[in-house]
Amino acid sequence: MENTLGLEIIEVVEQAAIASARWMGKGEKNTADQVAVEAMRERMNKIYMRGRIVIGEGERDDAPMLYIGEEVGICTQPDAKDFCNPDELIEIDIAVDPCEGTNLVAYGQNGSMAVLAISEKGGLFAAPDFYMKKLAAPPAAKGKVDINKSATENLKILSECLNRSIEELVVVVMKRDRHNELIKEIREAGARVRLISDGDVSAAISCGFTGTNIHALMGIGAAPEGVISAAAMRCLGGHFQGQLVYDPAIVKTGLIGESKESNIERLTSMGITDPDKVYDADELASGETVLFAACGITPGTLMEGVRFFHGGARTQSLVISNQSRTVRFVDTIHMLSEEAPSLQLR
Repeated sequence: MENTLGLEIIEVVEQAAIASARWMGKGEKNTADQVAVEAMRERMNKIYMRGRIVIGEGERDDAPMLYIGEEVGICTQPDAKDFCNPDELIEIDIAVDPCEGTNLVAYGQNGSMAVLAISEKGGLFAAPDFYMKKLAAPPAAKGKVDINKSATENLKILSECLNRSIEELVVVVMKRDRHNELIKEIREAGARVRLISDGDVSAAISCGFTGTNIHALMGIGAAPEGVISAAAMRCLGGHFQGQLVYDPAIVKTGLIGESKESNIERLTSMGITDPDKVYDADELASGETVLFAACGITPGTLMEGVRFFHGGARTQSLVISNQSRTVRFVDTIHMLSEEAPSLQLR
C-alpha cells in the first residue's frame, strides 16, 4: 500500500494545504476549511483505490464536507467497472482533517496543517465526534506513562525516561477552562506549559521527534483528531493513549449530545460497550499497514507553511509509514502557471 499510495497521499495533503493557505490571515475559517476539503476530495478521487472516510467532517448522509461514510477514489465512481480490476483493487479506510486548526489559518497563526491517515479496511478506529482525553509522550516513555496516573506522576516518569529534570520538560495543553486544574498541577510539579489555542495533532506527533522541545501532550481534545494522532504515533513508536469523554459537564462546551445518558446510548449503538475504555495507539490504528501524511499550511514545529511566489508555491510535507519504518520530509515546488520559475529557494 505504501508503494502504491505513498506519493499520492502526499499530493492530497499538499493540494489541501495550498488551497487553505490562500485564505491565511483573512479571518474566514469556514472558507479556509471548505476549500481544503474540496481540494482534498478532488485529488483523492483521482487515486486508483476504493476509499471510505471513517473520520471526517461529521456523521452525515450528505454534506459538502468529507463526511463519515463517504466513498472516494477512482474505483468508487459510477463507471468504475470499466477500468477497475477487482483483483488489483485497494480498499482502504481514511481519516482526514483537511484544515487542522482553522482558527490558526484564519488569524495567520502558526501550527495549522492538512492531515490524513490511511490503513486497510477496518484498520482505523471509527471514533464518534466526541471529545477524548489524550496523553502523548516520546518513544522512551512508551508504556511507562499512563493516562490513569496524575500529571505529577507522569512527569516524574517522563523525567526518568528522558534523563531530564522535570523543570526541563515542556507539556502542551490546549487553552480551555476545562484544563485550568491540569495546568496548575503541571506548573506546581515544576514543568513548563505551552498553551495552544487549536491544533493538538501537531503537538501530539511532535512528542515522537527528538529536538522539538515538546515532551508530552495532556488534556482533552477532539476524538477524531485523537485517532489521526494515534496513527502517526504508532508509526513513530511513540506513546499515545485516548479515552472517550461523553459527559458534557467535563468538556463544558461543544460536545455533541445533550446529556451523559444519551451519549452513552449513542456509543452503545456504535458498538462501543465500554465507554470508559482506554485505547492505545495500536488499538486506535490497528491496521497491518498505517500511513500518516501532513502538509504545513502555516509554519509549525515540524514543517514550514505554504510559501507562495510568482506563479507557484512551495510546500513542506511529512509522511510516516509503519510498513517501511520511515519518516520522510518532502519539500515540493509547485509550478502553478507557465510563468513559474523552475526553482524557487527564497
